[in-house]
Amino acid sequence: MTFAVRSATAGDAGPIAAIYAPIVEATHISFEEIAPTESQMRTRIKMTCPRLPWLVAESDLVLGYAYASEHRARSAYRWSVDVALYVAATARRGGVGRTLYTALFAILTEQGYYNAFAGTTLPNEASVALHRALGFEPVGIYRNVGYKQGRWWDVAWWQRPLAAPQPHPAEPTPLAALASRVPGAQSRA
Repeated sequence: MTFAVRSATAGDAGPIAAIYAPIVEATHISFEEIAPTESQMRTRIKMTCPRLPWLVAESDLVLGYAYASEHRARSAYRWSVDVALYVAATARRGGVGRTLYTALFAILTEQGYYNAFAGTTLPNEASVALHRALGFEPVGIYRNVGYKQGRWWDVAWWQRPLAAPQPHPAEPTPLAALASRVPGAQSRA
């Protein structure tokens, strides 16, 4: 499968929403219960991109997307991010997810982040295998943390170091400030 990875734009909101909707509506993978509209997804992209990357993989169509978000609100967490990845059903097992995550990690490292965290609703063997293959280590399981589709679900949490901890870390660089140095980091939302 041939595809390119680039920064998401507001124009990608429709295809991104279309990839995400069946995951929200028909699976336990996302704990959202109502799929976001194209407009809501456009707002999410615009709110994320000045500071953190949101990437898409595309050939003729958008095949998948990955993004980073703030790990926690308290300031001492600012060197860590949460990451998420979703791939269209027709593009799974074709290297899209691995490629998106690899590009995302490279940009986050360049920005000065030290840790990436991801949650996987269980069971989800494909997601667990991908996270393990990309260097994530399990850090714990939230038991019965989400109720969806008439039952309680567990979420496994994963951590992937992006860089070795430093005694006096520089502040993370906003994505917009890296646009000229990191290919694909341009915020075009």
